[in-house]
Amino acid sequence: MGTLYLVPTPIGNLEDITLRAIKVLQEADLILAEDTRTSGKLLKHYEIGTPMQSHHMHNEHKILDKLLERLKGGDTIALISDAGTPAISDPGFLLTRACVEAGISVECLPGATALIPALVNSGLPADRFVFEGFLPLKKGRQTKLEQLATETRTMIFYESPHKLLKTLEQFTSYFGPERPASVSRELTKLYEETIRGSLSEVLAYYTTHPVKGEFVLVVAGKK
Repeated sequence: MGTLYLVPTPIGNLEDITLRAIKVLQEADLILAEDTRTSGKLLKHYEIGTPMQSHHMHNEHKILDKLLERLKGGDTIALISDAGTPAISDPGFLLTRACVEAGISVECLPGATALIPALVNSGLPADRFVFEGFLPLKKGRQTKLEQLATETRTMIFYESPHKLLKTLEQFTSYFGPERPASVSRELTKLYEETIRGSLSEVLAYYTTHPVKGEFVLVVAGKK
């Protein structure tokens, strides 16, 4: 039996990769990448010449059996996403589950992910929290927001730039305008910023400032 390694990659700054991650990527028989063009830049930067194959939400079901065959045959496969830790709002869960069910060794390396820096940086309670990732786009969104309105733990969300204002408006409506919140943008990158305040204050800021980049929203739980 081979081993499947889940390897976190930098979310922005290329220096945010561990020595162990580089070693695993160098020694693997195959690297599965969400987007080979994006990951190719990282591999080139660290002079990693391991063969790479595309593995994303549109083909992960189709290639699953072949990957399991390679792993059962003794190959070492490293799975990476475009940024951060695989399977956290990215592909990876399907293959990981299949490996566990087949008795194939799975190891996840510690490393970069956007939600933890945003949480710690927010100044909101970090001892108990719930990660919601991306909210449902339409079906179930209202129900989910109604459920979260009474959540007492700190809540963490991912959001795209073109939906940020709508999401902040909904948060203000469902959680209340005075609920403490923090929005981190472009973590580890050149234009990184974190805006803290009440939901109404954060919404007001992004209503008058450019909404660009990748966002992590952290909202205090209900008291």
